[in-house]
Amino acid sequence: MNNINDLKQLNNVAHTSTTQNKSENSSIGEEFSKLLKNSIEDLNKAQVEGEAAMTDIATGEVKDLHQAAIAITKAESSMRFMLEVRNKAINAYKEITRTQI
Repeated sequence: MNNINDLKQLNNVAHTSTTQNKSENSSIGEEFSKLLKNSIEDLNKAQVEGEAAMTDIATGEVKDLHQAAIAITKAESSMRFMLEVRNKAINAYKEITRTQI
């Protein structure tokens, strides 16, 4: 799981975007959208693997219970992480909209 690395990349993008001009900001926006898309795809993959592991456990077809538990835990923690990122983004948006110019 590379969520921590994604956050570090996002932090670097945010800091560099404040010092660059508009043409460079559009490429930073594209980089941000790719980063976000990759994170969502990773989350979806973890969710699919976790669901498959739960199905295998329920049907008794599980080959390695330990790996199944890891997949379920990974899916759960990935979802919690993504929800926290979403909540922070929403709070930041609300704060920006309250700012008077």
